[in-house]
Amino acid sequence: MTTLVQPVNDTKDPIIRDDLALNAPQKSLIMGGGIVGLMVLAYLLVTQHISQSLLLGIGLLLGYTLFHARFGFTSAFRRMMSVGNGQAMRSHMLMLAVAVTLFAPILAYGTTLFGGPVAGYVAPLGVSLVVGAFVFGIGMQLGGGCASGTLYAVGGGRSVMFITFIFFIVGATIGAYHLPFWTEEMPAYAPFSLATSTGLGYTGAWLVSLAIFGIIAWVTLVVEKRRNAPKMAPVPSESGWKRIFRGSWPLFAAAIVLALLNGLTLLTRGQPWGITSAFTLWGSKIASGFGMDVASWGYWQGANAAALEASIFADSTTVLNIGIIIGAFIASAAGGLFKFTKITAGNFAASVIGGLMMGYGARLAFGCNIGAYFGGIASFSLHGYIWGILAMAGTFLALYLRPLFGLSVPKSSDSVC
Repeated sequence: MTTLVQPVNDTKDPIIRDDLALNAPQKSLIMGGGIVGLMVLAYLLVTQHISQSLLLGIGLLLGYTLFHARFGFTSAFRRMMSVGNGQAMRSHMLMLAVAVTLFAPILAYGTTLFGGPVAGYVAPLGVSLVVGAFVFGIGMQLGGGCASGTLYAVGGGRSVMFITFIFFIVGATIGAYHLPFWTEEMPAYAPFSLATSTGLGYTGAWLVSLAIFGIIAWVTLVVEKRRNAPKMAPVPSESGWKRIFRGSWPLFAAAIVLALLNGLTLLTRGQPWGITSAFTLWGSKIASGFGMDVASWGYWQGANAAALEASIFADSTTVLNIGIIIGAFIASAAGGLFKFTKITAGNFAASVIGGLMMGYGARLAFGCNIGAYFGGIASFSLHGYIWGILAMAGTFLALYLRPLFGLSVPKSSDSVC
């Protein structure tokens, strides 16, 4: 008999299959989410550039897609390291392949839809990156979700993820305070782009990237065969056209949609999709409200200073994050799945520590699973690949830490991971 691994991503342990059975649509919640979304849209249309309204719509679609596909990074890494199942990792490679195909011409052209400059995420290679990515990898396995997973789990009503979310913000704020030490006093090499640092150009870098993704996908297949890894079971879903609105979506479909939306984000605001810079902004504004001299921090000097003084609704990453939460909320209600869940003492402690580690690690590593891993690799930056390797190493260590908080460690015969 073939053992099946349930493809549930970035949720608190233990994972309960009944949570994923589709119920009747929660129409009042869908309406409420729609009203909130329209209110935010109206405010943005009146007070901000039109690009912010477009980004809100992109965020809604991101959240809707993430939830309906249960598309995650935390469980994909954990599943690969624990039982050797690489199906979710191969969906990552598909997502990245589509993303680089879109990013290459946009970055080469260098102009947004509104005439602004375009720049990918290309970050330095140093101790800050190594430590931050490793710490983030541990944190996401304790906190129950990565950056995107935290947002869509909050939108889906998973109570303990609110704890992770709060301490994610705290950790990102502390990381911003400490960042000058890590970036100015610790060793680092200059940013390295496969496109501009090698002479390959964007066409050559695109071909090299596709080859790398193909090799990684092949390696996951080899690992699966050698470890006789369990296969992923299908998620309960609607049939026919209702599946679009109620879920669940295949991982490959979500991978393509997420890549398309990231390309549209780049084309709209001139930067790829990101999440955690907004957490730093929110935390810093709150700290400033309590009297801390946040404006004197090194992180908030130069180009970042304006964001600290402006409304959070002027921050494009904030608008994307709001959209993701609302989109996930509507998606969960459409599937009849929105409900608050019980928080155990172990889950609470793991969420506090995991949230702090993710926030701190993301700030040190110049991003999270979205900004550094997805956005970095899609931007042809070497730091994105290094981030993925170190986060995977952190995941491996976290498998030994999870039992300390009452969290399970997947075994080769487990039906869920």
